[in-house]
Order: sequence, then C-alpha cells, then structure tokens
Amino acid sequence: MKIPEILLIESDHKPGNLSKILGVIGDDGLTIEHLTMVHREGGKSVWELTLEMDAEADREVFEHIDALPGAKVLGRSDRVFNRHAGGKIQTVSRVNIESQQVLRDIYTPGVARVCLAIQDDPSRAYDWTNVGHTVAIVTNGTAILGLGNIGALPGLPVMEGKAALFAAFADLTGVPILLDCTDPAEVIRVVAAIAPSFGGIQLEDIAAPECFEIEQALVDKLDIPVLHDDQHGTAVVTLAALINACERADRRPEDSVIGQVGLGAAGIGIVRLLQHAGMKQVMGADLNEGAQARLRSMGGEVATLDEIMGKADIVISTTGVKGLIKPEMVREGQVILALSNPDPEIDPGDALLAGASFAADGKGINNVLGFPGLFRGVLDARANSFTDAMLIAAARTLASLAGEHDLVPDPLDRKVHDAVAAAVTAAAHQ
Repeated sequence: MKIPEILLIESDHKPGNLSKILGVIGDDGLTIEHLTMVHREGGKSVWELTLEMDAEADREVFEHIDALPGAKVLGRSDRVFNRHAGGKIQTVSRVNIESQQVLRDIYTPGVARVCLAIQDDPSRAYDWTNVGHTVAIVTNGTAILGLGNIGALPGLPVMEGKAALFAAFADLTGVPILLDCTDPAEVIRVVAAIAPSFGGIQLEDIAAPECFEIEQALVDKLDIPVLHDDQHGTAVVTLAALINACERADRRPEDSVIGQVGLGAAGIGIVRLLQHAGMKQVMGADLNEGAQARLRSMGGEVATLDEIMGKADIVISTTGVKGLIKPEMVREGQVILALSNPDPEIDPGDALLAGASFAADGKGINNVLGFPGLFRGVLDARANSFTDAMLIAAARTLASLAGEHDLVPDPLDRKVHDAVAAAVTAAAHQ
C-alpha cells in the first residue's frame, strides 16, 4: 500500500545535484508531493521530500539515491510523529479560576442553580453549557481513510485531526468517540445513549453498507443533527467542484448525464446530493449487488464502467482503484473527476490528452472544506437535523469562493468556513 513517506536526503550543494536526485525518484515511478530544504551547512543541503510510496516495495529508491555521487538518504523525518506527540487536542477552561468565589460559582454550590434551571428548561443548556458548540466524532474503525478496517484505536489520530480542524475553522469542540463494536444495532444504541452530551454527531470512517443504516436510524431517533461525513461532506465538496468544472467546460450539469463510478459511502452520498440539486440523469457502476440495489431504489440507472464511459457527459469516480479508467475509454468533451486518493482512477493530464474537456483528481477536493462550516452553521441555527437545502447551499457557496483557476477555495482560509456556516444557517432559517 502506498502512503505518504517523508524522507530526509543530504546532497552536496552543487549545481545539478538536486535534479539528479529528483530524476532517480521519477525513474523509480514515484511522485513527489512536497519538497523543502531543511537546512544548509558546510557545503551540504538537507532536503525533506514527501513521496507516495510503499516503504517496503519501493525500497530500491533508497539504494539508487545513495548510489549518486554526493547524495545520501539520512532516513525518515519524524515531523509527522512530532506533530502527533501527546495528541493534537486538549480541553481547557474558558473561565480563569483565580479565587474561591469563582470556584464556588462554576462548581459547587453555585452550579446547582444552573443544573436546576436546565432541568426546568432543557433548551437553556445551549446558553449555559458548551453543548451547542460540541460535536461527537464517532467511528468504529471499519473504514479508516484508505487503510480499511484497522480498528477504532488506530483511527484515533484521524478523529483527533477532525477535532483540531473543528477548533481551528469553526470554534467547535470535537470529541473523538471510539466504538469497539461493528454491529449496527449496537453502534446505534451506544451513540443514542451518549447523544445528550453533544450538540451534533459526526459519523466518521464507518464502512458501507452499515453506515447507511446507522446514520438513518440516528437521524430518526435523535433531536440533534447527525451527519456521516464520508457521504455528505464528500458530496458537498464534490458538488462545488462539479459546478465549477462544468462552468469551465461550458456545460450545464442539470442537462448532463452523470456517471458515478463506485457506489460506496462517498459514491452514494454524491449521487443523492446531485439528484437533489437537480441532476436527474444519473448512472452508477459498482460490482457489489447491494450497492446496485441501493442506487436503483434512489432512481439511478445501474450501468457498467464501459457504459458510463460511453454515455455519461460527466464522470465521477470514487473507487480507490488506481488506473481503473483507461485513456482509450475517455470520450471527447467529457468532464472527469477522478477523486480517489492517493492515486486517481485516471491522471487528469492523461484524461485531457485523451479528449476530456476538463479533468481533475481528488488532491484538492478535501472534506475539510465541508464539515467545520456545516456543523457551525447547523448549530448556530439550533436546527435539529441537516437538510438537503443546507448541503446544497454549502456547495454553492464553496463554488462561488473558488479562485479563477481553482475548482474549490483554499481550505486554510477561515473566511471560507465562516461563509459556509452562514449559508447553512440561512438555509436552516428558510
């Protein structure tokens, strides 16, 4: 399995040395995701390179670099692990506890008055506790990133990352909840039991098809918003990208035939939102018969990959299968969004050379553009559920904020998340 590896490489500070190192990496069929110089001293430069590689299967690249004159692999960088040391999140007090009076006000005996007031009117918990700013990030570890069913505890770094993004981009407290159970009924029971602690529930990295049953049951059961990010967060950002891709290809998405390749959590979520956004001609391909049945129940047309490539004006793929779409399959004028990471179903450059009017991959179409603003907006509105109108409003806002040459805006721009939140709140009030 290829995952990002960060290598430290030392080279003589001479013309052409870096280009030789990069050439060796390219000759070994590896892609450089990031390059930066760490430091330079005594005629030596140390470079940090991020590569998509299998640390075992691609080990020959180390030998090839070491064989170059004036170059040496120092090892792997610990930067990623250093950023995770001790965890990425913490809970801190918003009140400065500096006197006995403050202590008595925020804890016993003063806190009893607030408890009784909330007993009389539970809605006041939004005023006098953090519940309206708190989201549970729930996983059972059955579909962590592209790593698969690795278990709940190994998925904790991802959940902490989500919590850190909630804090940075939406001023929300995300609380990772790890469930050591895979039975949908048990997941539903446990999440429902802890729901009073939170203003919203974000389901994360739960495998299909169980994720559909779990989300729907919790939506029906709870009076707080529930969102499976792998479905709906992905769909929001994909719709935003699709709007801009079609504009650049001079194509109306509502009048186009959409082909969705891969009908897992992301694929089904995308189909559902595109249909609600007015795109009714939707085809879908998946080898799983259960996924096919789900698409039929939604009014979509089950097709093969070849049929989609032959008929669809817009092709979206979320299969995780590198190179699934061959250049010879591409039809003149198609819009192709190959969204699997780290390797797309077809390289955008290859798709364009084969005749696509527009092509992009999933590197820039990131869920972080969706979930912080979605939850900030729904909680600000004090809405008890997400609606399609909220999701579509978020997608159209993201599309409108993208730069001239971008499909979606910069995820590090806080103003983008604020705008998404405002759009969701407005849609909730409407």
